[in-house]
Amino acid sequence: MVILSNIVKDGKLISQEDWEKKINKFKHDNFLNDQKEIEIKLQKLIINAIKKRIPNEKFGIFLSGGVDSSFISYVCKKFTNNFTCYSVGTGESADINSARKFSEMYNINWKHKILTIDEMEDVIVRTAKILSKETTDAVSIGVGSVELACIDIAKKDNITYLFGGIGSEEIFAGYKRHEDSIDINEECLKGLYGMLQRDLIRDFKIANATNVNFLTPLLDNDVVDYSMKIDSKLKIKEGYKKYIFRKVASNYGMDDFFSFRPKKAAQYGSNFHKALKKVAKKNGHNYIKEYLKSLF
Repeated sequence: MVILSNIVKDGKLISQEDWEKKINKFKHDNFLNDQKEIEIKLQKLIINAIKKRIPNEKFGIFLSGGVDSSFISYVCKKFTNNFTCYSVGTGESADINSARKFSEMYNINWKHKILTIDEMEDVIVRTAKILSKETTDAVSIGVGSVELACIDIAKKDNITYLFGGIGSEEIFAGYKRHEDSIDINEECLKGLYGMLQRDLIRDFKIANATNVNFLTPLLDNDVVDYSMKIDSKLKIKEGYKKYIFRKVASNYGMDDFFSFRPKKAAQYGSNFHKALKKVAKKNGHNYIKEYLKSLF
């Protein structure tokens, strides 16, 4: 079973058509621009989305040390200690270093694994096979490998529920394409339309294959709907993408090192993308896509 913000019905992921109908409800013509009011309301919505998803059993959190996973961990800590955060990467990967600092600062139970190239290759191969032969996209494999490697650790603790920060990049404008866009909120909407094919199918397959449940509070209907009403000038501001979300985290008390930390995507922050290149070369391929095709 997998829980992904009401997009799974009878054990199956909803269709692209149904997903688009869902996203259509988040189209808005009039936008909110009272920053203080937005910060207060958005904070309440996000905290509620996290709190209502906290299971009645020990659970886990994918922790990269970026604002998304850090804030979810920070909020959970306000309500319970019955969870563990999980991170993976190479020796000095940015995500491992940031997650370590976060767990020490807030006295959070944290487990991590520094993976060798051989261990990374094993995870990459297993991820590729889970995602199927149609998937030779390095980003999907990279992100999926990070998830699977964390799940490997969590399963040893009998964890079946894992929080993730997916969704914030789209609703709060976290990508360079948002910065480059003429209409930031329209770009956010386009990103939401593409999430099913780009992100959620991947996560659904990995969750099903490992028999875990992904909890995605930042894709909560109320959070997404309100976020898509926020003026784009508050999403990218003062040189920060996801500015309004960062302000919410900071206002709630999370240290600004984490609230405003520039974050690389999971496959880069963990160094899995570098590992993919090394593994491809190790197996006689100059390009990642060639190597991934060779697995099938």
